[in-house]
Amino acid sequence: MLDLKMWPVIVCTGRKLKAVKSCLQYLISYCEKQLQPPRDSPIFEIHKLVDPSKKLQENICSRHDEVMKMFCRTDQKCICYLCSVEEHKGHDTVSAAAERTERQRELEVSRQNIQQRIQDREKDVKELQQEVEAINRSADKAVEDSEKIFSQLIRLIQKRSSDVKQQLRSQQETEVSRSKELQEKLEQEITELKRKDADLKQLSHTEDDVYFLQRKPSLSFLSESTDSLDSNARPLQYFEDVTAALSAVRDKLHGILNKEQDFKNGD
Repeated sequence: MLDLKMWPVIVCTGRKLKAVKSCLQYLISYCEKQLQPPRDSPIFEIHKLVDPSKKLQENICSRHDEVMKMFCRTDQKCICYLCSVEEHKGHDTVSAAAERTERQRELEVSRQNIQQRIQDREKDVKELQQEVEAINRSADKAVEDSEKIFSQLIRLIQKRSSDVKQQLRSQQETEVSRSKELQEKLEQEITELKRKDADLKQLSHTEDDVYFLQRKPSLSFLSESTDSLDSNARPLQYFEDVTAALSAVRDKLHGILNKEQDFKNGD
């Protein structure tokens, strides 16, 4: 099949060697020993050698048993020369090499588009990675800050709780002391009144008119109480006011925490 004057071929005998090249002109694969001409031989300009292929038979036209070197753009298929003058006559046909050149340009444009898209997507991925890193940094800082803030709040609440407790106990002591002091005075007044009531009772039963008249002026004037219960006094008001104030603070804090929970849930 080869022009031996241009390319002396060594036929493999004995153990078969691995093919290193395939000829698209004659659809034959060659081992290294068969490729004897120098690499700059004119034969390489005539016969196109490519990497070894097991699918060389696919380049043969099944109808004419000829190498398919042409391409029918009308039917979008590879054909041989005889096909181009018979069933593909009048079709838009070019050489397979020309079609390959044209499609190679289209392929390069597609590759450029794909590579540009790859670069765009890689840029997007990098930006997303940076965004994730920023989110992680921000979240870590927020967690750290929230822990500090809640620790400060806890310490503040504990201090305020201790202060309020101390104030409540102090007010309790004041109110209890005032109440007990007033209670003692009232009890003393009750004792005095009972004694005077007994004197008056005894006087009311005397039969001595002169004695009655002489004692009457000294018993008619009772000493008025220096202290009395103030109907407007509300010793429990202080405690009620403190409880109401703390309830208001609790409700406000509860509202803030609910907003924080809603923010966390994305509402």
